[in-house]
Amino acid sequence: MCKLFKIIYFFFIGGLLVQSCGNKKQNTVMNSPSERAKFTLLEAVEKRDVNLVTEILRTNPNLELKDKKGRTALMVAAYQVDNEIANLLISAGSNVNAQDDMLNSPFLFAGANGNVPLLNSCLSHGADFKIFNRYGGTALIPAAEKGHLEVVEILCKTPGFPIDHVNNLGWTALMEAVILSDVNETQHKIIKTLVEAGADVNIPDREGVSPV
Repeated sequence: MCKLFKIIYFFFIGGLLVQSCGNKKQNTVMNSPSERAKFTLLEAVEKRDVNLVTEILRTNPNLELKDKKGRTALMVAAYQVDNEIANLLISAGSNVNAQDDMLNSPFLFAGANGNVPLLNSCLSHGADFKIFNRYGGTALIPAAEKGHLEVVEILCKTPGFPIDHVNNLGWTALMEAVILSDVNETQHKIIKTLVEAGADVNIPDREGVSPV
């Protein structure tokens, strides 16, 4: 009986050792640089952990990996207005035109929310003017509506930017600036900037109403 007990005991100890080795091997794989990069870049950005983001970027991770909302790490940084991390990601090659489930891209969102530093970074890293938001609009249209004068000035001076683009509502940036915005000095400057940049004052909406 004592001998049988010893045999069972040794089998039990042996099983624990094998399991321990397996777990150690698994943990080694999960802690490898490539695995950490794959599973923690989005998390690091969400936590605003600049040091961790920098560390992960050294492993050349997939920058276009998306979360359940279709957001890349750069899109998350844009939503959090974390320009320091956004610039790290852009410099590493993140796509400034990648759209999430709401059809926002870092470039479109920067324009719509008046984030000038991010807007400039996107413009210098391949911003695509033919990618539109969920309303079929450019970065300029919501900027003109919301009173982001500096964004309007920058985009109006950007070669090739479509200042007369018509969105799904039938409105141009100038039309939204006239119809949807509060009457104030900033809005007057936005309208003046658009007109002086060559915005067509006669493009009508679906009801035949023009900015004029």
